Amino acid sequence: MEKFISVFDMFKIAVGPSSSHTLGPWVAARQCLVEIEHRIGIENVLSVKVLLYGSLAKTGKGHGTDLAVMMGLMGEDPITTSTELMASKIDAIKLNHSLLLNGKHELLFIYDEHIQFLKNQLLPHHPNALSFIVQTELAAFTFTYYSIGGGFIESEKDISNSLKQLNTVSEEKEMPFNFITTNDLLHWCMKTGLPISDIIRENEKNILEESLLDSQLDHIWQTMLDCIYKGCHTEGTLPGGLQVRRRAYDLNKKLLKDQHYTDQKSWMELIQKGGTDFKYILDWVSCFALAVNEENASFGRVVTAPTNGAAGVIPSVLLYSILFCNKNTPTAIRNFLFTSSAIGILFKNGATISAAMGGCQAEIGVSSAMAAAALTEVLGGNQKQCLMAGEIAMEHHLGLTCDPVGGLVQIPCIERNTMGAIKAITAAQLALQSKPDFALVSLDKVINTMWNTAQDMNVKYKETADGGLAIQIPIALAEC
Repeated sequence: MEKFISVFDMFKIAVGPSSSHTLGPWVAARQCLVEIEHRIGIENVLSVKVLLYGSLAKTGKGHGTDLAVMMGLMGEDPITTSTELMASKIDAIKLNHSLLLNGKHELLFIYDEHIQFLKNQLLPHHPNALSFIVQTELAAFTFTYYSIGGGFIESEKDISNSLKQLNTVSEEKEMPFNFITTNDLLHWCMKTGLPISDIIRENEKNILEESLLDSQLDHIWQTMLDCIYKGCHTEGTLPGGLQVRRRAYDLNKKLLKDQHYTDQKSWMELIQKGGTDFKYILDWVSCFALAVNEENASFGRVVTAPTNGAAGVIPSVLLYSILFCNKNTPTAIRNFLFTSSAIGILFKNGATISAAMGGCQAEIGVSSAMAAAALTEVLGGNQKQCLMAGEIAMEHHLGLTCDPVGGLVQIPCIERNTMGAIKAITAAQLALQSKPDFALVSLDKVINTMWNTAQDMNVKYKETADGGLAIQIPIALAEC
């Protein structure tokens, strides 16, 4: 049995700009602290050196991998850390050549020596690899991790244990409705008559009490909404050297025509009063997606959906359903998140959600499929129509490369979230007007196609900044 993937695995509260290059390494550093505490003792550490391989090395500075690792080694939690204080904490480490390991043990830490970007070296398991070399008086210990997308990590110990357990019985807790493929999921839906959202809810109830489950989902949505609102009300230029100007602020101001409001509720009410003109709605969906990913690019707090780079698609489509489809109820919002997570789980099990493995089809494509299926359900679509919507959305993202200019999650990443959101809405509408039984392409087939495409894709189009748009911009502008 595959390891259970929760809705809260798909939707993690994180710090931008990347789930695989920021959140994953951050989580890996914190996991390394656990290993150190268990095997060595924090107080016995003399030094820690970090080795970044492959994609983490090539686009690490643009994605803040180095900053994330330092924050993680200090014991900072990406869910609760003050994003406003990150820069000052990192500056202090660089200036003082000192890092407080797990917040309590001071080490000499010279940035240029203790973090190494090994751009021409790869480890075999995954392109996003990092190692921590921990030196004590008696020995050196190496802890190696792989950031496999969406903030998920694997350690070499995990991989070794998985190989050992291939022929043993899994100790994973049995879920009421285990599924790996679309056919598995559809089987449970047809057998029980439950919508996709309730299949996920029943599985989650096996882990969490229902009231706690609902409150945590509500917190996920509120974090998404806070991110949209903050992004719509923050002007200026994004960090990193490309001088990309924020656009959500100006677009929000233009669409609302400088009308006065005081909080999120009154802001949303004003948006609704603007009407239902197609161009007006299109502008708002784009504005919401821009807002999230401008926050993400600014090391703001976002929710992986399923990744940071694609974090704007699901929140913008969900807010579209609330404001323009009259779905502003806690149940509708929770069901949207449940259904979208089910589609994300299918892609994670059947392919990848890592751009370093599959290109941007694995991020924007997956998020668009997730949003399309979820929107279809909340608009009244049946289970087969939801899966059809997910298939349509991904089918028209197949082959999408990841070619970030300067290794930054800005160009073309921010605009791609607007495209993913609009495609999701279109896919949902097509599915709602269609009969899935007549469709020639299933979601399972498109997931398999995406994985095959990922394997065929040239490595330079997999989050390396070595191809595509990334090499069309003069390198002087792209340096960060």
